[in-house]
Amino acid sequence: MAQFEQLISSNKRNSVLLVIFFILFIVVLGAVLGWAIFGDVRAAVPSIALALVVSLAMALIGYYTGPSAVLALSGAREVARDQDPQLYNVVEELRLASGLPMPRIYMIDTDAMNAFATGRSPHHAHIAVTRGLRERLGRDELQGVIAHELSHVKNFDIRFMTLMAVLVGVVVLVADIGTRSILYGRGRRGSGGRAGGPIMLIVFLVAIVLAILAPIFAKLIQLAVSRQREYLADASAARMTRYPEGLAHALEVLAADTQELPSANGATSHLYIVEPLMARGRRAGGSGMWSSHPPIEERVERLRSIGNIGA
Repeated sequence: MAQFEQLISSNKRNSVLLVIFFILFIVVLGAVLGWAIFGDVRAAVPSIALALVVSLAMALIGYYTGPSAVLALSGAREVARDQDPQLYNVVEELRLASGLPMPRIYMIDTDAMNAFATGRSPHHAHIAVTRGLRERLGRDELQGVIAHELSHVKNFDIRFMTLMAVLVGVVVLVADIGTRSILYGRGRRGSGGRAGGPIMLIVFLVAIVLAILAPIFAKLIQLAVSRQREYLADASAARMTRYPEGLAHALEVLAADTQELPSANGATSHLYIVEPLMARGRRAGGSGMWSSHPPIEERVERLRSIGNIGA
């Protein structure tokens, strides 16, 4: 248990450091692009300010509207207690065991098997499951899935991954605007006969390379973090239910499902318990650095290596 608490503490510390890193990365990107666009190092200051303002604005928008947008995009509808008492009982048992407030529960009307959690905080959390998952999993497997999603809530993954998506979006936006501005401004300066000199040529080349590589680099970091969060949520779920086999078997059933989730897309796929856009063969073991989820077979192996957890 002490080792697990250290893992959670390390995870929180790394989350803070990663956010700080991304903010500094955006600052450096804005400074280099501003210098290259305007041909003056003093232009870096307003460029940094603009990048930070855009980051803050998008973070606030994502924080307050992201969860409702995800639910709307997924086609989720809220489920009342009398519509599915067993589902409510499972969620309530596990949220009491984990000391969490009761989340709002949603259903996605599709035969595909999946689930996700979203929200600003444990007090504003939402858990959505598909009809296919609800109908085809037994109680032990359903508990494992719900525990996994509640673990994302308890570990504040729902907030952190929303923030990560926003920061990656800012990097992509700044890089795209910067690239267009550099190329357009370079053409105008060239036609006007202005010579940038060797220093400006270096700055220009560095800015172009950064603008091209920054979005790729940012996305790879986001995906790597998402994969680690899935492992942590699996371990947290095993601790919450004291029965790792429930989630392990649920993941095997999910891996065998060939239905893709029509409402899922690249912006929301990382939220789900398994990759919603991949068919059976790729979902089970085809994970790589461009995947938001680790291989299911590896997740199952880790869960079964834990064994039954005592109190």
